[in-house]
Amino acid sequence: MNNSMIRIIIGHIMKIEAAFLLLPCIVALIYGESEGWTYLAVAGCAAIGGSILGLKKPEDKTLFLKEGCVTTALSWIVMSLIGAAPFYFTGEIPKFVDACFETVSGFTTTGSTILNDIENLSHASLFWRSGTHWIGGMGVLVFLLSIVSLSGGSTINLMKAESPGPSVGKLVPKIKASARYLYLIYAAMTFTETLLLVIGGCPIFDSITLAFGTAGTGGFAIKGDSVAGYSAYIQWVVTVFMILFGINFNVYYFILIRHIKDAFKIEEVRYYLLVILSSIVIIFINVRDLFPSAGEAIRHTAFQVASIITTTGFATVDFDTWNTTSKIVLIMLMFIGACAGSTGGGIKVSRFVIIAKTIRKEINSYIHPRSIKKIIYDGKPAEHVMIRSVNVFMATYILILSISVFLMSFEGEDLVTTVTSVITCINNIGPGLNKLGPTCNFGFLSGFSKIVLMFDMLAGRLELFPLVMLFHPRLIKELLICGPKKHSARV
Repeated sequence: MNNSMIRIIIGHIMKIEAAFLLLPCIVALIYGESEGWTYLAVAGCAAIGGSILGLKKPEDKTLFLKEGCVTTALSWIVMSLIGAAPFYFTGEIPKFVDACFETVSGFTTTGSTILNDIENLSHASLFWRSGTHWIGGMGVLVFLLSIVSLSGGSTINLMKAESPGPSVGKLVPKIKASARYLYLIYAAMTFTETLLLVIGGCPIFDSITLAFGTAGTGGFAIKGDSVAGYSAYIQWVVTVFMILFGINFNVYYFILIRHIKDAFKIEEVRYYLLVILSSIVIIFINVRDLFPSAGEAIRHTAFQVASIITTTGFATVDFDTWNTTSKIVLIMLMFIGACAGSTGGGIKVSRFVIIAKTIRKEINSYIHPRSIKKIIYDGKPAEHVMIRSVNVFMATYILILSISVFLMSFEGEDLVTTVTSVITCINNIGPGLNKLGPTCNFGFLSGFSKIVLMFDMLAGRLELFPLVMLFHPRLIKELLICGPKKHSARV
């Protein structure tokens, strides 16, 4: 294990977070809030700590896949602990486990909250709370790769460990350029949404925080009623951008370089849009009578479908009051999630497409035992490694989901609350059902349950394996004793 390189990268992450923590200081200065001093102190400590970790330069700068996974998991844990500190030290979230829950929920773009009265937070904390979504949406390690040159030629393993989806590739030959393109597209889309919201009469502060939550598909709002109190125009803008941020960012890169045909060849996106359209139609038919007009019904239906499938978690209505069919559709969307290579969570549409094609192939093999057919994905044969990784991911996902539901059952809540608490956290969605519906929060849960759900949020955001690998006895040993410097095989 190349512990020296892990230490260097974590140091970089701490310094980057310190820089981001200066933004709430500026907000506090604008609004004349004393909380800015706390953010400044935490930023200073993070910067000093990161600098100390980076003092000794590593001799070996190679990063293999296991280092990439371990570095990613440790970076997100350290980042969450530092990010929770301002909430705790300002006294706005008195319990540290609650501050950690809120921060992990923010960075993983889950959007589940323990807060009863969100509007009582300072502007600095509201900004930081929504800002964690934007930082975590594209990934802090992707941001690091876009601004820092890490030699060794294997930094793709960092991007693989952090980026959502069954496969990760380079947009251009150099990782730094690929990461930079991703963040430029991400920032441009965020700015565009912010501008459209301001044009629609939304206050600037509200527009920025709403855009942060939409871009990261996170769902933290600065008002107790989420997005319900805003105008129909603003709700439609947020709906459209939630869907756009749930699309594989390769599509936008192809459009940027004018390879329009390549953008439309991405099979996952077609199915993603088809699932959204079908869900809107089904739910609209079921909830039409709950609204005074068809226009209002379609607006709220489209908003909630977009919010759930992209795992954003914003709400304009209490969908927990909808009929069973509508809620079942939303639960199905919780599992499906957005596209690979987007800022959305969930299992991902691409995995379901591959699983469906694998099932079809297996059925055909029973009907035609001698036939040899390959699974075609995006117009070319799917590699065995991809199919295997999807199958292993699903098995691991079901195992973690089952164990988490069992552990949450000790909380003593009803079945729907217990099960959806895990589903919403591992899929990085936000609201669940019953006691964890869109008008409720997670504050009443015990510290143990919150720790379980924090693990689920991190595991879901990091595609399970980077976090699970931290519990492997051999890797724990290598981390503690500065494990072997030589690698038998390059991954």
